[in-house]
Amino acid sequence: MSNWRSAGLFAVTFMVVAISALAAAQAKKVVTAPFIEKGTIVVNTQSRQLFYGIGNGKAIKYTVAVGRAGKQWKGTTYIRSKRWKPAWKPTPEIRRDNPSLPDVIPGGSPRNPVGVAALVLARDKYAIHGTNRPESIGKSVSYGCIRMHNKDITDLYKRVRWGRKVKVIVQ
Repeated sequence: MSNWRSAGLFAVTFMVVAISALAAAQAKKVVTAPFIEKGTIVVNTQSRQLFYGIGNGKAIKYTVAVGRAGKQWKGTTYIRSKRWKPAWKPTPEIRRDNPSLPDVIPGGSPRNPVGVAALVLARDKYAIHGTNRPESIGKSVSYGCIRMHNKDITDLYKRVRWGRKVKVIVQ
């Protein structure tokens, strides 16, 4: 009886790991994108996709989380800075909605909503960053930032240089 239970637990564990690996594999892929310049990031808030132009009419496509209703924005900006394991300080709006949050959550903390890295945008208070809530990816849930799986922001962080163009569109 215990061998059957062990085998069942193994099968369930294997299925969960396989499904998680499949979801991660689908989060990033190379697609045809002839209108995205090499080095440019394009975020489509409607489809919740981020594209990074890699040249020759190709881009890497990542699934992302975007701003919730009333918090989405569109326009062109650029990467102002890159931060690895950044500390996070709630904005006044987030603080107002969540008064129990600490003043700062240190980088590397599992409670840090920015995750492992951030590409800080030159537009107000927004960034493209990781997350401590991977289940939010693919949804409209943020205060305007673009969230990625930590594995995906790590990949994008290595590829992108500061100063690169970022276009946020609704289409």
